[in-house]
Amino acid sequence: MAKRSGVGRMTDEHVFIFSPEQLNYRFHEEHPFNQKRLSITNDLLFHLGALRPEDITPAREATIEELLLVHDEEYIQAVLNASEGQVRSSYRTAFGIGTDDTPAFPGMHQAAAWLVGGTLEAVDQVFAKGKKHALNLGGGLHHGFRGRASGFCIYNDSSIAIEYMRRKYGARVLYVDTDAHHGDGVQWAFYNDPDVCTLSIHESGRFLFPGTGNANERGHGDGYGTSFNIPLEAFTEDDSFIHVYKEAMREIVASFKPDVILTQNGADSHYYDPLTHLCGTLKLYHEIPRIAHELAHEYCEGRWIAVGGGGYDIWRVVPRAWSMVWLEMSGQRHLQKKGIPKQWLEKWQTESPVTLPEGWFDRTDMYPHIPRQKEIQKKNLRTLKQSLKVIESSSENSKA
Repeated sequence: MAKRSGVGRMTDEHVFIFSPEQLNYRFHEEHPFNQKRLSITNDLLFHLGALRPEDITPAREATIEELLLVHDEEYIQAVLNASEGQVRSSYRTAFGIGTDDTPAFPGMHQAAAWLVGGTLEAVDQVFAKGKKHALNLGGGLHHGFRGRASGFCIYNDSSIAIEYMRRKYGARVLYVDTDAHHGDGVQWAFYNDPDVCTLSIHESGRFLFPGTGNANERGHGDGYGTSFNIPLEAFTEDDSFIHVYKEAMREIVASFKPDVILTQNGADSHYYDPLTHLCGTLKLYHEIPRIAHELAHEYCEGRWIAVGGGGYDIWRVVPRAWSMVWLEMSGQRHLQKKGIPKQWLEKWQTESPVTLPEGWFDRTDMYPHIPRQKEIQKKNLRTLKQSLKVIESSSENSKA
């Protein structure tokens, strides 16, 4: 186990990945997946003084060979065809392209490949360029399957990056997904693989897409015991979410002993998110990256790669939540004391349909009291115990 050697204070230890081409991942004006959130977040970091243009490392477009690490050739060809306006009606059922969730748009292959290339660049920065941490907020499209688009996701950058890390660097990877939706595409891609561990903490699939991610989904074959799911009750609040996250992360990292931690930082567990039913506040997004950072130094010699993910309140939630990932990663949390920059508020308030928050935390009375709060906490604790049971069983068997 590597000893923690300080949390990212050196300026050459972390890298921010971004290219304007990543903004081209745009279905249509009314679609809830809006990459304008990248521009708004970057601008918040610029105004805060936490990011300068020279700090940014460009993404790149992933090659076909890299996409084939995970996706089927027939599927990639369908995306290429759709990208050029050649969309067949059969694509909806065969490949999930042309649906309401994932409609075709011109240039969709290139736009999606740039998101993948950003995460691959993050991987190379850590394994080949000696960085401790790398952030690609354009990534995190965790619903993409080998042969099918799903849930706003065309190519699955995290799955491709994991397979890339395994083959090129021989890495043992822990993937941690705190998006409100189950990280199904990544889980199923590595369900039989003992060298890839997936942890997804999400709203229960009883009422939310994609409907999977039950605690008893633990992996298969050689991969049994390397898939962890903690489906949370609807209306789960910060304290319960954070407790589950801390306990699960500690136990799983200690048991699996990864070489690198890849975190998917969906920001849709917030109360304001229009697509989900959880009751998180910004407190959640202060704690999630802090713990990932801490454990990366304790167990992985600091190697931590982070990507974005879901997040559909692009004004009040995503910019602050994703900025926290970078502030934590780059050792600049002290900049929160400045508050949200006035110039940023004035610039974007004219465009925002809602009032922009002026602080890095939310008001504690932002939503009504949850009557079932204690019951929800108890249920989440039971689910946590059920999910981690496989670690206890493994430990007991090794002692026998």
